[in-house]
Amino acid sequence: MSTPAALSGPFHCGCETEPARGALLSVDVALRKGLALTETVAEVERLPLERVHGRVLARAVRAKTPLPLFDNSAMDGYAIRRADLSGDGPWSLPVAGRVAAGDAGSKPVPAGSALRIFTGAPVPPGCDAVVMQEMVRREGDTNRLDWRPEPGEKNRRAGEDIPEGAELLPAGRCIDARAAALLAASGCGEVAVRRRIRVAFFSTGSELRAPGVELAAGQIWNANRYHLQGALDRPWVEAIDMGAISDQPELLRQALEEASRQADLVVTTGGVSVGDEDHMPEVLRAAGGSIEVMKVAMKPGKPLVVGRIGRALYVGLPGNPVSAFVTWHVIGARIAEKLAGLDAKMPPRRLVRAGFERTRQPGRCEFLPARLGAHDGDGTRTIEIAASSVSHRVALLAQADGLALIPAETEHVKRGDMLEFLPFSGG
Repeated sequence: MSTPAALSGPFHCGCETEPARGALLSVDVALRKGLALTETVAEVERLPLERVHGRVLARAVRAKTPLPLFDNSAMDGYAIRRADLSGDGPWSLPVAGRVAAGDAGSKPVPAGSALRIFTGAPVPPGCDAVVMQEMVRREGDTNRLDWRPEPGEKNRRAGEDIPEGAELLPAGRCIDARAAALLAASGCGEVAVRRRIRVAFFSTGSELRAPGVELAAGQIWNANRYHLQGALDRPWVEAIDMGAISDQPELLRQALEEASRQADLVVTTGGVSVGDEDHMPEVLRAAGGSIEVMKVAMKPGKPLVVGRIGRALYVGLPGNPVSAFVTWHVIGARIAEKLAGLDAKMPPRRLVRAGFERTRQPGRCEFLPARLGAHDGDGTRTIEIAASSVSHRVALLAQADGLALIPAETEHVKRGDMLEFLPFSGG
């Protein structure tokens, strides 16, 4: 197996070309088709900074003032003029006063004097260095200096972090704690954000029951509903949980139409394969919807439908919980992110080294729940997989750190081969 190419394309799954009619779509092509259907929500709202954590910036934010606003001290110490240190040291400078953070700091220091200054305080006019207090010997009201500081030493210059007019944050940035701190430090009291996207979701299957209730023969507890509740628990998402719908085409059609009237994106789980009880593709068409993606060359997750119904996007995930998780993580989440206006970045990936052997049938790229291991001699993390068959192993997801990608053309993974790894991050 060869080393993967640079992580510049979607997944380098080995099947990037357009398939023949009726063949499985590659992951790359399926993702591109889904994203091509997706238009970012246009509505924008201005909100105060305390209400925008986790929201998506609608427009770039530029600095209205420099940061820092003024020259200020990086240390507790003494502000001086280097010109007062004539000849060879040591030098003695009387202390002419003090300035703390919050003081105006506009009063000049008398010639030949120093000013006691504290961290964050404005550097007085004419002073061109701050000497940290540990480097000064205080003798009454006089400082004794044994060395000459460099110009601008311990002086944070106005605008050295961000000049006035510079871009603080780009459009599409999710406002996390770091972004919020930058906006606040720059005096931005409110910003323009995209409205939250509305995502309606329901599970299909007459066998599904809520966790905690007694099961009759042939019934199972509904895992997919709670996976999607967690995956959609984002500040930029307004989730509409429609529960579970039994496998009756008319009920499914009614639920799908209702969801499409409320939401920007409709997500269902189950009923997208080719069995007699897999109704969703025909239900979607009967409701006036269209299908752009159906059946993807990935494992797990081959039965995947992406299309539209009315003004809403539609993503039909498989009913198998592992397959539903993988297809959402790899494709569905990317569609939701573009819809919300998030930066068009690929999911975080890294190169790792296989700590296992695996022989497989080529043809579909495979996403295996994997755990990170130790670093090898080159500093690269190794990964381990828990089992050779994973499509029905829900427990492996909870134990895994991410998904290992095995390209479609690969027949054998040898211990030490380089693989791409998609770490899990918040669902």
